[in-house]
Amino acid sequence: MENLSTIRTHVPRRWYVIYTRPRWEKKVDELLKLQGINSYCPVRKVKNKWADRIKEVELPLFNSYVFVFIDPREELKVRVTLGVMNFVYYMGKPAQIRESVIEEIKQCLQVFPDAEVMDFQHLEVGDRVKIKGGLMSLKEGQVIKIQERTVIVVIDSLNCVLTTKVPINSLELIN
Repeated sequence: MENLSTIRTHVPRRWYVIYTRPRWEKKVDELLKLQGINSYCPVRKVKNKWADRIKEVELPLFNSYVFVFIDPREELKVRVTLGVMNFVYYMGKPAQIRESVIEEIKQCLQVFPDAEVMDFQHLEVGDRVKIKGGLMSLKEGQVIKIQERTVIVVIDSLNCVLTTKVPINSLELIN
C-alpha cells in the first residue's frame, strides 16, 4: 500500500494574469522563468528613432501584465517574485485565461510583430489627433468617423479640407 505522503493529487495548470510594477514586465518574466515557472510576456517589435540611429526594440504588448501557467500550489511563489504586484482578479478569484487565447496572441505576434493594443474608448468623433506615421506624418486633424480599425480624419492644415483614412494605431490624441 502506498504511503499517503507520496500520493499527489493532480492539480491542472492554468494560465493566469499577473499585474506587475510599471515597466517591469520583461524583468518579471525573466525572474519567473529563473524559478522554473512557465510565464509569457508577449512583446511587440517597434522601431525607435534617435538622432544618430534607428533601433528595433521589443516592448510589452500589455503594459504591466504577464501571463503565468501554474497550478494553485505555485501561486505564492509567483506572488513573492520581485516586481509582481498581484494576480488580476475576476469575480473574486485570480483571472484564468484559456490556452487558446494565449495561442492566438502568440500567432498574432508571429504574423504581425508590430501589433499594438489600442483602447478604442479614448477616441471619439470630434477629437483632435496627430498622425504618427505615413505620408501625412505629424499632420493634425479632426476625427469625423470611426470604422473598425480605421479612422477618417479631416486634415485642416493644408489650406483645404482633405479627408484621409488612417489606421487607428497611427493616431495620437491631442489633449
